Amino acid sequence: MNRTLEHILPRVQKPARYTGGEYNAVVKDRRAVDVRYALCFPDTYEIGMSNLGVRILYGLMNEMDGVWCERVFAPWGDMEEEMRREGIPLYGLESGDSIADFDLIGFSLGYEMAYTNVLNMLDLAGLPLRSGERTELSPIVVAGGTCAFNPEPLAPFVDLFVLGEGEDVSVEIIQLYRQAREEGWGKEEFLTAAARIPGVYVPSLYEVSYHGDGTVAAVTPLEGAPARVTKRIVQDFDKSYFPVKTIVPSTEIVHDRVMLEVFRGCIRGCRFCQAGYAYRPVRPRNPQRLVQQGIEACRDSGYQEMTLSSLSTSDYRALEGLCDGLLEWCEPNKVSLSLPSLRADNFSLGLMERVQHVRKSGLTFAPEAGTQRLRDAINKNVTEEEILRSCRTAFSGGWSSVKLYFMLGLPTETDEDVLGIAELAEKVYKAWKECTPNPKRGVTITVSTACFVPKPHTAFQWEAQVSMEEYRRRVKLLRDNMRGRSIRYNWHDPDTSFLEAVFSRGDRRVADVIEEAWRQGAKFDAWSEYFDFDRWMAAFGACGLDPAFYANRVREKDEVLPWSVTSTGVTTPFLWRERERAYQAVITPDCRVQCTGCGADKLYPGGKCDAEA
Repeated sequence: MNRTLEHILPRVQKPARYTGGEYNAVVKDRRAVDVRYALCFPDTYEIGMSNLGVRILYGLMNEMDGVWCERVFAPWGDMEEEMRREGIPLYGLESGDSIADFDLIGFSLGYEMAYTNVLNMLDLAGLPLRSGERTELSPIVVAGGTCAFNPEPLAPFVDLFVLGEGEDVSVEIIQLYRQAREEGWGKEEFLTAAARIPGVYVPSLYEVSYHGDGTVAAVTPLEGAPARVTKRIVQDFDKSYFPVKTIVPSTEIVHDRVMLEVFRGCIRGCRFCQAGYAYRPVRPRNPQRLVQQGIEACRDSGYQEMTLSSLSTSDYRALEGLCDGLLEWCEPNKVSLSLPSLRADNFSLGLMERVQHVRKSGLTFAPEAGTQRLRDAINKNVTEEEILRSCRTAFSGGWSSVKLYFMLGLPTETDEDVLGIAELAEKVYKAWKECTPNPKRGVTITVSTACFVPKPHTAFQWEAQVSMEEYRRRVKLLRDNMRGRSIRYNWHDPDTSFLEAVFSRGDRRVADVIEEAWRQGAKFDAWSEYFDFDRWMAAFGACGLDPAFYANRVREKDEVLPWSVTSTGVTTPFLWRERERAYQAVITPDCRVQCTGCGADKLYPGGKCDAEA
């Protein structure tokens, strides 16, 4: 650590965010490496270090000969102020070196409200924001993550986007960069070659034209660029890299535990869920391998908590056997095991009893909608009776706390559907009264609602988001009809959801708004301490764009969508068919019951999709 850094750290909150030096952090000899990679997470250390994808890529790249991957997180406002005052550029945690001197700078994009932090981190590094102004071969700015499936709002700032899973393609990009430097290529030559790597989207190789009404007329690939870029997946997930030796943070983080990824993908097909489509097809990991990895990771790190990670953990076929295998080691070693992502239609009391036999933490279910008609419209594939049966089972087993998550503003939603949320909460309360063995203990039923955000590459990508005024009306309607002291109601403010919808479905022109807002002080927009809605509205005004054009407008079937060049492997005709089925409130069976013909199986050689997770 340099002396200037030692001088300023006593003046900031949580200085351990900025020191590095944690157990299992990788430090290499600069003279022994020829490629340096800055793995950037555009949020705080506590959130970035809780991201399993960051840990996977960090470990994977550092196992490559001659490659040194370092972590970089967004400094909180107090630290940024000190860094700018002292002239300290954004640096890698492992070496303390400025990331402007690295070969590749990669951003993980999991949430649209982090976009201004990407710009702020580039500026803190002393780098020009726009790709066209960074003319040298290094550093190359890369971005990946779920948000990369609509890369356009950040397209002018990023040299190349990685679509899908990064394990294999990151290695290929590093190898190509090595070749480019050895052979003396310029940046343009490198980017043209990178565009030929499957899963890589190079925005500078595409021209976007617009109609007079502001809609996209065409996204035209230039010479050497593919007409469509399809995501990459790990073909053999069972044998893919897992970081058994993981960094142990020296300060508290959000998810401070061993995370075991049991499978990727989801069999369900909820029509609103971007992750459910983006991570197809389903690929499981062998339970014996998971038991071995979990035990090794706990032994190495000293963690005393382990969690099973996936989009829907209870859909993993071998779940009970996996838990038994882990608990055989966890219980005598006083390591707790937690199961998030449970579904109401396959809730197992026996499993939860085994996992939470010491302390019964609260249960969480996500019905998403208050009536069966709307749950069918969004293809949630869960019935009211299944929800209530799971609650009765839990209450009979001694649980006295349940959280229920819903969305307001879903396509086809009516006031009857909104009021259905209150009615379902009341039925859950009655189920507790009927089943609890300890009525004196009381019960807490927490209902939470968020505003629906239409996402690219989903069946609802063409839909409009309801206005903020309409969302607030529906919140009031629900709040006024939520009765019972044991039922609590929390709702998400619509301001950030509105902007999330704008960025989620924005085109390349939105980049000017993001830069303007950043220049006016926007950063950490996911944090209430920093978020300023009026500043964003002023930025849209300054750039002559109407945010409602992106958030509150229905897209027509034949409209060219800004993200039309990118593909998750799920076909557009399939998504449109799912949208039509939503308006008919017709469910589509999950992948285990019947192949839906979504197209994701084509991502496998031979076209075989494994839904047997």
